[in-house]
Amino acid sequence: MKKLFCCIAVCYLFIATQALAQMKQVEVAPAATPRQPIMIQGPMPIEAEFFAALLDDVHTEHSGNATFYTGTLNGYPVVVAQTGKGLENTAAATAIGITRYRPRIIINQGTSGGHDPKLQVGDIVLGARSVNAANFKTPHRKAGEGSAPLNWLPMDLMASAGSAGEGDSAAKAEKARFYAGDKALLALALSLKDTYTHGKVVTGTIGSGNFWNNELDRIAWLHDNLGTSVEEMETASAAQIAHAYQTPFLGIRILSNNITNQGHYDPQTARACQQFVQTVVTAYIQQLRQTAD
Repeated sequence: MKKLFCCIAVCYLFIATQALAQMKQVEVAPAATPRQPIMIQGPMPIEAEFFAALLDDVHTEHSGNATFYTGTLNGYPVVVAQTGKGLENTAAATAIGITRYRPRIIINQGTSGGHDPKLQVGDIVLGARSVNAANFKTPHRKAGEGSAPLNWLPMDLMASAGSAGEGDSAAKAEKARFYAGDKALLALALSLKDTYTHGKVVTGTIGSGNFWNNELDRIAWLHDNLGTSVEEMETASAAQIAHAYQTPFLGIRILSNNITNQGHYDPQTARACQQFVQTVVTAYIQQLRQTAD
């Protein structure tokens, strides 16, 4: 009986040794690193749902006032973020989107109102820079002296003004802060301008603020002093958060109206903008694949 047990033990030891040797010979492939998605932002359904419909295998997620559509475009992961209107909704959606999805790039796109009389409804402005055009400090005026918006001073909320807000530090805050669009994304979008047939594609400054300006003198002041090409309510806040997280960012805005030259509102421009952004994103994905090869 002892000899039988010894034989069985030797057999098990032999089998275990062989199995261990085979396991050592097998190379375990490393887990594939998830690809960082491309994030496309649009404030309202009309500015996001067309692009979301382009995606395959779409899943919808909600957070706060934002809706995120995750899927793929040409086999590459894309997140479409319907941020909601306004600076606050967009900043929150951008921060959530960056921390949740870790996007490779962000493109904020949608409609806007013209500040430049040379631009027509249907033209697209690529944001070489964006600025929060609603940050201002008013000079002191006594009771009964009214308000003089054209004398307001730009205010940089990111500048340190000191505890008292006086002196040199306060003066440094009396300026506009501009957020530059990513140079590589800007160059790519500009290289595709001839593919766009609904107007012209130009570079410019996108002004953002929770306002809807219909005063031509106010629009002219913003255009002359801040260089704004268009106004809307989102891009600068998204750019601010993207810069904080060091995520490449570009704003792409189409003119849906232009009060400076009687350009009437055209809702179809929202789709035209998304179609151009689709062209940009498709070219970007192709670039990534060529670099990987």
